Amino acid sequence: MAKVTIGFGVLLILLSAGAYTMLGQHAHGIHSLIPGLFGLLLVLFGFLAETPVAKKRMLFMHIAVTVGLLGFLGTIPGIIGVIQMASGHFVARPDAAKVQAIMGTICLIFVLLCVRSFVSARRARLA
Repeated sequence: MAKVTIGFGVLLILLSAGAYTMLGQHAHGIHSLIPGLFGLLLVLFGFLAETPVAKKRMLFMHIAVTVGLLGFLGTIPGIIGVIQMASGHFVARPDAAKVQAIMGTICLIFVLLCVRSFVSARRARLA
């Protein structure tokens, strides 16, 4: 699961780089680097989770899934904004809402994969 964490972290970094490239000239372009920060944290904890010590691996993966969950929860306004745009309403910063929705989707998929992995690891340990 550590390699999956690193992969999702790289996805968030790439999202951030693409968003900054497209939006960097605007006053709020610096906010497009937020997914990259979450991505760097996931990469860091993914590398730290690649250890043979089970307790440390569990700790770092739980920290990583917490980062992913916080990333998802922080993007809920953007997801709501994209839903509003799809229904024809005006959104103040549509590009920011799109980036937040993409980040939220990536983080939600990561969290769901982690929960599935944690449940199966727990079942294997009990069996």
